[in-house]
Amino acid sequence: MKFLLEQPDTSTKKGRRDLAMLVTLYDTGARVQELIDLKVRAVRLTKPTTITLTGKGNKKRVVPLMDKTHHLLQAYMAENHLLENSRQQSPLFYNSRYQPFTRPGITYILNKYFTRAKQLHPQVVFPEAIHPHMIRHTKALHLLESGVNLIYIRDLLGHVSVTTTEIYLRADTELKRIALESAYPEVVSADTPGWTEDTELLHWLEEFCR
Repeated sequence: MKFLLEQPDTSTKKGRRDLAMLVTLYDTGARVQELIDLKVRAVRLTKPTTITLTGKGNKKRVVPLMDKTHHLLQAYMAENHLLENSRQQSPLFYNSRYQPFTRPGITYILNKYFTRAKQLHPQVVFPEAIHPHMIRHTKALHLLESGVNLIYIRDLLGHVSVTTTEIYLRADTELKRIALESAYPEVVSADTPGWTEDTELLHWLEEFCR
């Protein structure tokens, strides 16, 4: 995520927009359609900063934003005149035609920066491909790794049941198991002979079986 979010060129207006959009996607754990549907009125910039997402079944949830996201969003909205009262019904993020982004549009932007991050950091193990929903998964795992309660993660992601959220718990447990196995000391010494080469053991087994 760090390398991905370093890629937008913040010296350009489009780059600043892309960064604000990707950071919002990550910080809120939003589904891509929830991001597309965001209107300016859904953003509360006064402390505590929040965004109201509209999820499946038209269910709304209020998600708190981190300070860095707050500053990026405020600067982006000010630059694009989205703080004016007349813009409350405008889409929060829009393309060059002033229309809300489509799924392919957001996927294209994400892939562009993902490809660039892979080229600039060949030593890093990246996934083979990326799609917007992976940002949501990443946010959930980061919250879990930080010790955030599973019930809170469920509410933030807008899951109906905590059973759905438990998928991330199982994924986190599997990652920890792999990490522990890789750090596990080698119990069997490399110079210890295999049992087929232990003549005393083989002789004892032969006598035992008679």
